Amino acid sequence: MYLYTMYALVDCNNFYASCERVFRPDLNGKPVVILSNNDGCVVARSNEAKAIGIPMGAPEFKYRTLLKENNVTVFSSNYALYGDLSNRVMQILADFTPNVEIYSIDEAFLNFDGMTIEDYHDYGLQMKNRIQKWVGIPTCVGFAPTKALSKIANRIAKKFVIRTNGVYIIDTDESRIKALKWTKIEDVWGIGYRLSKKALLQNIKTAYDFTLPQHENWIRKQMGVVGLRLKHELEGKSVLDLEPEKTQKKTIAITRSFPKQLNDFDALKERISTFATVCAEKLRAQKSSCYTIIVMLVIDKHKYKTTKYYFNSAITLPFATHSSLTISNTAIRILKELYAGNEHFTFKKAGVIVTELIPEHNLQINLFENENPKHHMLMKTIDNINRKMGEKKVKIANQNLNLTWDMKQNHLSNKFTTDFTKILEVLCH
Repeated sequence: MYLYTMYALVDCNNFYASCERVFRPDLNGKPVVILSNNDGCVVARSNEAKAIGIPMGAPEFKYRTLLKENNVTVFSSNYALYGDLSNRVMQILADFTPNVEIYSIDEAFLNFDGMTIEDYHDYGLQMKNRIQKWVGIPTCVGFAPTKALSKIANRIAKKFVIRTNGVYIIDTDESRIKALKWTKIEDVWGIGYRLSKKALLQNIKTAYDFTLPQHENWIRKQMGVVGLRLKHELEGKSVLDLEPEKTQKKTIAITRSFPKQLNDFDALKERISTFATVCAEKLRAQKSSCYTIIVMLVIDKHKYKTTKYYFNSAITLPFATHSSLTISNTAIRILKELYAGNEHFTFKKAGVIVTELIPEHNLQINLFENENPKHHMLMKTIDNINRKMGEKKVKIANQNLNLTWDMKQNHLSNKFTTDFTKILEVLCH
C-alpha cells in the first residue's frame, strides 16, 4: 500500500485515428491519417502511418502519392465524433476517482488522494480495459507521485506496451532515476524545442541531468519558478496540484479558412454572420456576455505584394450582450468598414472574436442605451429549439440555412454518436 498521494496520466493512443477505427475495425493494423480543417495537413497518424514515414503536419498534396502507394486510409477531421468519444472516456475515468483534470481531448490527470488502493497496476488495468470495452479506445496509464513523473510513466507504458501491458508505475526512487535517465530532455513535459536546444548546450541530455544540482542556476535563469517547480516534480516532490476545471473563457474566437478565397461582400457577410452567431451561442452556453466584438480578414500573402495581409477592427458596445442579433449586426457593421477600400482583395480567412466578457448575472444597465429586452427570451427560445430539434435548426435570416461550416471535407466519416440520421447500421441475418 502506498503512503503518499499518487497521480496518474491516462492518454488515449493515436486518439483521432482510434476514434475512426471504433466504427471501422477493418482498419485495425492498417495505416490511417487524419487531416486538418479544409483537408490541409496531417494532424494525426496511426503507428502504421508513422512507420511509412508520414510526418506530423505533412501537407496532404505533397504526400498524396505516398498515401496512395501505401493504401493509407485518409479521414477529414470529425470533431463532433472525437469530442463525444472523449467525453465518454472522461466520464469513465470519473468512476475511478472524483479528482480528474481533463488536460486535453485525449489526456487526463487523475489524483487518488484519500483513496486506499492496494495495487495500482491492477487499478490501471481496470481503467484501461473498461475504456477499451465500453468505448473502444486503446489507452495507456502512467502512475507516479507527481504529475510530471506520471507523464514520463505514461510514455514508458506506451513505448513498451507489450512488456508493461499499457500500465507503468514509478513508485520507488530507483524506478524514478531509471525513468529519468531513459527520458530525453526534449521529451520532458514543459520543455519545448528551443529550450531543449539550449539545455543540450549545457550538457543536459536527459531528464535526470535536469535534476542535478549544478544545473539549478541555469534553470532559474532560463525558466524561473516554472523550471524550479518542474525540477522538484522530477525529483518526486509534488508541487503541481490538479487544476480546477475552467468553466469560463475570457475570450471566444471563431476563425476559419475558406475552401475557396472570397471577394463577394454578400458571401463574406454570410460567413461573418455565422461566425458571430456561433460566438453568441458559446457565450450563452457559459452564461457570459461581451462588450467588444472584433472582426478580422486575412488575404493570401503569396498572392499579393503588400505590407499588410491582416485587417481587423473592433466595436465596444455601451452594454454587454450575448444576443446573436446584436453581435451579428455589429460584426457586419465592422465588416462593411473593413471591406470598404479593400474590395480588390480576395480573402482566404475571416474570423469573429468577442472579448471583455462578464458573467451574465453581473450585467449593468446603461442609463441611456440598452439592448432590446426581448432579445433575452428570444435567444433562450432559439437555444431550446436547437437543443431539442438538432444543431442549428433555427438561424437568423442572413445566414445560410443549409450550411454552418464551409470547409473542404472530402473524407469525412459519419457522426455516428451525435446524429441519429448517421447512426451505425448493423445487418442481422
